[in-house]
Amino acid sequence: MQDEVLLQMRHIDKKFPGVLALNGVDFTLRKGEIHALMGENGAGKSTLIKVLTGVYRMDGGEITVEGEKISIHSPQDAQNNGISTVYQEITLCPNLTVAENMFIGREDGAWIKHKDYEKRADEILTRLNIPARSTQQLENCSLAVQQMVAIARAVDMKCKVLILDEPTSSLDDKEVNMLFTLMKDLKSQGVGIIFVTHFLEQVYEVSDRITVLRNGELVGEYLTEELPQVELVAKMIGKELDELMDLGETEEKEKKEAEVFYEAKALSSSDALPFDFSIRKGEVNGFTGLLGSGRSESVRAIFGADKVTGGDVKIKGKPVKITSPIDAMKNGIGYLAEDRKRDGIIAELSVRENIILALQVLNGMFKPISRSEAEAFADEYIKVLNIKTASRETPVGSLSGGNQQKVILARWLLTHPDYLILDEPTRGIDVGTKLEIQKLVLKLAEDGVSVTFISSEVEEMLRTCSRLIVMRDRHIVGELKGADLNQTKVMKTIAGGETENVEK
Repeated sequence: MQDEVLLQMRHIDKKFPGVLALNGVDFTLRKGEIHALMGENGAGKSTLIKVLTGVYRMDGGEITVEGEKISIHSPQDAQNNGISTVYQEITLCPNLTVAENMFIGREDGAWIKHKDYEKRADEILTRLNIPARSTQQLENCSLAVQQMVAIARAVDMKCKVLILDEPTSSLDDKEVNMLFTLMKDLKSQGVGIIFVTHFLEQVYEVSDRITVLRNGELVGEYLTEELPQVELVAKMIGKELDELMDLGETEEKEKKEAEVFYEAKALSSSDALPFDFSIRKGEVNGFTGLLGSGRSESVRAIFGADKVTGGDVKIKGKPVKITSPIDAMKNGIGYLAEDRKRDGIIAELSVRENIILALQVLNGMFKPISRSEAEAFADEYIKVLNIKTASRETPVGSLSGGNQQKVILARWLLTHPDYLILDEPTRGIDVGTKLEIQKLVLKLAEDGVSVTFISSEVEEMLRTCSRLIVMRDRHIVGELKGADLNQTKVMKTIAGGETENVEK
């Protein structure tokens, strides 16, 4: 079945003012295959997907489905041709029920007029093992469940081509496996799946072929089994990866003799159970655990982002009170939040305005940063962090995810923090930018900055952290360092197989 061509895109061009986003790109999808579309942010993946789904009009080339040339001028055209998409950013309506989200706007919208649509929705949810009810308000579902509902909606459209754009970015391991089971089932039925992800391990777990784009051009199409992971990354970023391979081999990342910068005893918040935590000057440590384990809630308590309900905190040995983000900032703590869209960037403001935001808050409203100072600060960090933007005045919402993340990093670096908390700083960004951020973290530690680093990718944490605090069910269940810093030990501790290091 995989030899039968389902979708073919030939010589696709797409231009934006001053930018050639796609330059003669070819892409072929076969029936019953999972095809990974890979590349850094800005490589052209999203643009190619949006051309295929009618969000953008292509400037050249042709598209065929099952050998017939088609014209796609709108998302409805794509759907009519059997092409369904689930984007990285969930585009459902939180004020509607699960069932209403699954069927709204569909040609079979008559279901919306009858109670039967709830029964149909429940059947689909049950078949896909999605833990939701048709009558639930979507906003009351977790982000992971909302993502699964979006996938259920796309799957039920009886699509020939299913496009999954970062579908696993908000899912835990169990939910990822559930999705992969579903993908393989659809594959067996002849559905062609285009899989866009930044999780390389997932590409090798589930995909049959890989197409790589770079700078809006086709690098090549490869059988997954014939393309080693290191070669894939090299093709994506256009250079060899010796520096990535060596990143985790820096001598003695652990700062054994450094003074303790921050220490908390029985710290708790509205969302975090009491826990003890400390970090030394120049140390990189991290919280690890499955989605929902309490990682983010713990660091939000440290920063005062959630209501602090108890605990004692010391900075450099002296008692301090941190009950709000401004308290944390005044004590030299910066925090890059897990959800950059909701808690990080202000999309309508410029790169310059986003970069100076935290420093302006510290200075206070009666000491405004001058325009010339703000421009100088923005230009400095645009250069230092290699932020790809047309100018400092570009709205930050128009930048790629990786560059938005760099802007938020610049915001906190401008405050010269003593302690920087980074919650999922590399989620949803390309391999090259991930490498830059990991190197920056290690450089900050060398300069004496304490860093708490959280990532869903255990390998990434092992490369950057000298100590890992393992969490399960909002409790600390272990602490790993030295020879215990390996993936097997982390997974066993998360699963409860090894608890000899559990803090009492």
